[in-house]
Formats: sequence, C-alpha cells, structure tokens
Amino acid sequence: MTVRICAAAAAILVSAGCGASTTEAKPLPPVNVKAMSMKEGFGDLERLAEAARSEGALNVIALPRDWVNYGEVIDAFAEKYDIKVEELEPGASSKRQIDAAGQLRPDVFDLTLDVAVANAARFAPYKVQGWPDLPDNVKDPSGAWYAAYGGYMSIGYDPRAVPAPASFADLLKPGYTVALDGDPLRSAAAFDGVMAASLHHGAPDPRRGVQLFAKLRRAGRLTEPAKANVIVGWDHLNAARAAQQSGSWKVTIPKDAPLGEYRFQAINKNAPHPAAARLWQEFLFSDEGQNLLQKGYARPVRAEAMLMRGTLDTEQTAKLPAAPGPPVLLTIPQMDAGKSYVKKEWAKSG
Repeated sequence: MTVRICAAAAAILVSAGCGASTTEAKPLPPVNVKAMSMKEGFGDLERLAEAARSEGALNVIALPRDWVNYGEVIDAFAEKYDIKVEELEPGASSKRQIDAAGQLRPDVFDLTLDVAVANAARFAPYKVQGWPDLPDNVKDPSGAWYAAYGGYMSIGYDPRAVPAPASFADLLKPGYTVALDGDPLRSAAAFDGVMAASLHHGAPDPRRGVQLFAKLRRAGRLTEPAKANVIVGWDHLNAARAAQQSGSWKVTIPKDAPLGEYRFQAINKNAPHPAAARLWQEFLFSDEGQNLLQKGYARPVRAEAMLMRGTLDTEQTAKLPAAPGPPVLLTIPQMDAGKSYVKKEWAKSG
C-alpha cells in the first residue's frame, strides 16, 4: 500500500523522499561575453543580464531621444536591467559613429545600410533571439549587422495652407513652400528626400529629384523647415509632428514614390561592455523594444511575426501613416550613383 501511494505521489511532484529524482542538473557552460548568440555565450537571458550588470554601463552613440522614441527605449532598458547608459553624440551621423569609435568607444551602432556594409569587419557578429523573424534582405548572414526598424520617405504638410499632395510633382504647383530635412550633401535624410522624388516606375533617377528641387529653389519656394508648409522627411518624424500639432499637420506617402529605408544595428568589435552590448540588442529586438520603437512611429522589423503571435501593439500600428505598398529599398550601387550625382549637380542646379 505504501509503495502504491509513493508511486502516485511521484507522478504529481518530485519531493525529497519517496520517488525522489537523483538526476543532477548539468552545470551551465562558462559565460562568454563575446559569443555570437545568447544561447552560446550565456545560456539564457538572466545570465546575460547578470554579466551585463557586472560591466556596469552601456555606451550608445547617435541616438537622439526624440528619434523613434529612443529616449523611452534607453530609459526602459536602464531601469529594467539597472545599467547606466552613456549617450554619446546624439546627433552623430553614421559615418561619424565609425570615425569616432576609437576615441569615444561606443558599444553599439545605429547605421545606414551603406555604412554598415562598408564597415562589417569592425563589428562583432551576434544573432539575437528574434533572428528568424528578420527578413533575409535586411540582415548580414554572419550577424555583423541587422535592421531593427524602418520607415518611408514622406511628405508632411499643413492642411490649412495647402491641399494634400498626391505626388512629389504636386509640390511644383503654386502655394507649396517646401523644406528638406537638411542639406542633401550632408544629411542622409535630405539626400533620401531627393532620391524619393527621383523615383520613376520604382527605379531611382537622381536627375529627376535634383531637377524638382532646383525648380522649387528658382521659384523661391525651397526653404527651411520653420518657414515651410511642406517638409519632405521620414514618416516617423512627420508623424511625430502631426501628433504634436493636432489638425495642423498631416502626413502622406506618395503612391508613386514609396522609398523606404531601414536602420541597422551592430556591436562594436572593441566594445568596452560586450555583454551589455548584446543585452541591448536583445532588448531592442524583443517585443517590448520593438513596440517602444513603434511608439515613436518607426516600423519594427519584427512587426509581421509579432502580429502573427499577437504581441504587436496594433493600436499604435493604426497611428502610423498609411503605407502605399512594399517599400522601394535602394541598393548600395544606387545609393552611390545618387550621391555622386547629387554631389556634382546639387549646388549648380539652382
């Protein structure tokens, strides 16, 4: 009778005494802070977080707090894992991040595709847990770089002053005073605005974009953002303006020019806090991190997989500017050709 009772109890729980298991848990492998995955180097997220906390800090670079909600992302990471985040040169360009890496020693980078690809040898390969959710065309097979979020080039406009433009060509009509988000010879966002205006049947023609803005300049209608009733810029920036200026700012993505771009993450091969760098990437690509980026009107790279699993913040998704379809993503040769043409023709086009 006693044997039967012990057998029944053992089927429900394991306890000291009758039916107790004598199998010992296998010891976890030593922590490797330079591993290419969490499983390989840490075993689980808890051990990764412990290793990161022991390093005490994380150095990020080129992450303005008002860019895709990075301020809240940084604060949430710091509070969740009790790690101090040093915010280096928030306004740095992708090229500046690489050029300053030896001096400033960032742990992680946030880059345009061309800069990420050109500097892959400087990065420590690492594949986040959500790696299978990332489309193949936005990640390096070795894990050197990978997209976290993206957006569309858009036209933001004041509906009290001008009608909704259906295309970039509409901006040549009377009444539109237009601004780019910077100088296309120095600003990646302004250059991408010119390239969006250049699209013709899904392919870039830099001459078209330069000529459009040259006509606006000659007409005295290419100005700075503070004086414009139209701003050509990334949709997350125009959407943030619309949220802050209820009713006085709207956003459209022209159907004939759905230029898109992703931003790519990478870990510095010489990161002073290698475990914290890997933990940061895990956080950015987690459901929590992706939803926080979307709160800043970015389009999370894992959105499709999260939607299927029911973890995407669909209320926030509904607030994003309507996309006209799949984005046109420029290849690096197209970017290089565009930059060469703009550099040669922009200054003399007006």
